[in-house]
Amino acid sequence: MGDTVQQFFAVKAKIAAAEQEARREAGAVTLVAVSKTFDAADIRPVIEAGQRVFGENRVQEAQAKWPDQKQAFPDIELHLIGPLQSNKTKEAVALFDVIETIDREKIAAELAKEIARQGRAPKLYVQVNTGSEPQKAGIEPRAAIAFVARCRDVHGLAIEGLMCIPPADENPGPHFALLEKLAREAGVAKLSMGMSGDYETAIAFGATSVRVGSAIFGSR
Repeated sequence: MGDTVQQFFAVKAKIAAAEQEARREAGAVTLVAVSKTFDAADIRPVIEAGQRVFGENRVQEAQAKWPDQKQAFPDIELHLIGPLQSNKTKEAVALFDVIETIDREKIAAELAKEIARQGRAPKLYVQVNTGSEPQKAGIEPRAAIAFVARCRDVHGLAIEGLMCIPPADENPGPHFALLEKLAREAGVAKLSMGMSGDYETAIAFGATSVRVGSAIFGSR
């Protein structure tokens, strides 16, 4: 498992260099280590090396491995970065500290209900489909600002950021620039953008968190 820890530190160093290059404050960017498909034994060395923020794609998979880790390391912050189904909102609100993938009215309404019921308030992001890809989750860019406003005004949700996954075959820069512009116009401060192949570019465009999996854990 030494490789994983070395790769983790290499990613941390690249983030620090990219922050400096973009003339951003040291520590301005949060690393979300994407641990989906990896089991607790694979993740543990990275926790022990000091990482505390992790991203998972599926509620059920996260439920199977994170409660024990969170008990052992209470300061772990868990992000849901995959699509949220409305029948999983109860479990998602109970387990996750940040939900990054709000993209439709039904999910906003269900989350509002669960947050009120459980008295637990995860941080919330709206996912924007910057490439308007039909197969991909996320709200259309032209509808994003109004949707953030509805989440706040109609559902009482405190949206604090936007998230995107640019099309795999396109230059990510324009997508990151679009997300940053939408965030400014919507009045949200956080930008979750950039993955293993493009996180340094995302930092140059203002990412406040980057979601890095394979560059740390290898490919599954």
